[in-house]
Parts: sequence; C-alpha cells; structure tokens
Amino acid sequence: MIKILFVCHGNICRSPMAEFILKDIADKSGLTARFHIASAATSFEEIGNPVYPPARRKLKEHGIDSGGKRAVRVTKADYDKYDYLICMDRNNVRNLMRIIGSDPDRKVSMMLDYTDRPGDVADPWYTGNFDITYRDILEGCQGFMEFLHRQGEI
Repeated sequence: MIKILFVCHGNICRSPMAEFILKDIADKSGLTARFHIASAATSFEEIGNPVYPPARRKLKEHGIDSGGKRAVRVTKADYDKYDYLICMDRNNVRNLMRIIGSDPDRKVSMMLDYTDRPGDVADPWYTGNFDITYRDILEGCQGFMEFLHRQGEI
C-alpha cells in the first residue's frame, strides 16, 4: 500500500483538496485499495475545523465529496507512517521539517514537483481563486500518479 500525506498550513483548503482529488483519481482508476491518502496541517490554527466552504464547493463542482474531513496536525511520527509527504508550498516544507526534523529517506516533496512547472500552489485562503488552486492540484495529482507508474509502484 502506498501511503501519501498532503501537507499545507491549515488543512482546510489545499491539502484536503489534494487528498480528495487523489482519492477520486485512484477510485476512477480502480486503484483505491492500493492507497492510503490523507492530509494534515503544519499549524494548530484550524485543527478540528471542516474543509473551508469555498474549497468544499470547488470539489463538489467536480463531483468530489469531502464531507467528514476535519483538520489535523502533522506529527513527527507521520514521517515513518507515510511513504510520501507532499507539501503545497516552500513554507509548508520549512514548517514540516521543523516538525519531523529531517528527511533522510527523501519522502518530502512539493505538489507541483510532479508537473512541468514546479513551484508553490497558491493559497486560495489569500488569493480567493479556488479555480487556479484546483487546476494546480489536479495537475500535481495527475503528475504524481504518472510518477508512481514510471517508478513501477502502480
């Protein structure tokens, strides 16, 4: 089983969008049983809160349900639990490294590293543009699945 943890600041916008988009891709590919997919925050600010309503609506527009998801915080133990820890931006990587300490197994990456345009996924909490964030995360998830295929993991 391939275990993936998506990471952002609050776990109410980008990382849960990535969690549910990748779950949808896996489901439509008949690969759900091959994955454990989750998301978490690097901060404590939103812990226990549901997915931010505009993010929920954007997922719903694409037939993806994020109901029941509540924000959780990443822990040091998550490094051993997951095969991939995929962050939405450089600040998430920096904050994640403060939590986990180091990345000796090179498990930490950024969402857009799996596309042909690496960089940060813009935070829609600040931009208000959930369309661009959805597009970036979808492309990142599709690229990640292609990466896993090339690696022979799926």
